[in-house]
Order: sequence, then structure tokens, then C-alpha cells
Amino acid sequence: MSAAVDEYMSQLEHSRKDEIEELRRVILEASPELVEHIKWNAPSYQIDGDDRITMRLKPGDRVELVLHRGAAKRTDAFEFVDPFGLVDWKTNDRGVVAFAAGDVSAMAADVRTLVVAWVGATR
Repeated sequence: MSAAVDEYMSQLEHSRKDEIEELRRVILEASPELVEHIKWNAPSYQIDGDDRITMRLKPGDRVELVLHRGAAKRTDAFEFVDPFGLVDWKTNDRGVVAFAAGDVSAMAADVRTLVVAWVGATR
């Protein structure tokens, strides 16, 4: 875990802060090569300087993961099969996983597997 993100989290006022912390642990345990930082005023995870997973926490009751392949729009052929159907795909390489209250714990194993697959596919 990143000291900068730890500091951010210590000051975060969010109704689902415990779930956000749990999600941080799940992501980093799933893929230890991810580097944690802050993007979009939320925890984000990158490899070689390219963001792969970013949390969306606004408004204050929202907990979502945005799976992406960096900030720039990509035109290369890319396909990813979500093994659990958790992702709402906005484009072929940008999707969102939304968590209702209490879902993070219940979905932790699936999210862990999804993160491993996503990171592997986007390397």
C-alpha cells in the first residue's frame, strides 16, 4: 500500500470507507506489481506508469472500479472476457464494476480473479 494513499484515506470522509479499504487490499493482494497512487481523487493502480484500475468514489455513497488501459483512447484491437459478468463495458477496453453496499466482501474472491485477469490482459 502507498503512504500517499494511506494519507488520503486517513482524511477521506466517505460512507463506505471500510469497503474502500477492503477493495484496496483485494486489488493489491491480487496483483502486487500494481503501483497505488491517487487519480480522480481516489485510489488508482498502474503498471509502468499506465493506469489499469481506478476507483470512482463520488458521490459519497459510490464505490466503483473503472478498468481501463490508461488515459488515452486506444484504437488497437483488444478484447477481454469478464469471467463473472461484473463489468459494465463502456468501450471494449473501459468498463465499470459497481458495488452496492455490502457487495465488496461478498464479491472479494471474484474481484481478485477479475483483477488478475485484467492485469494479465492489459500488459
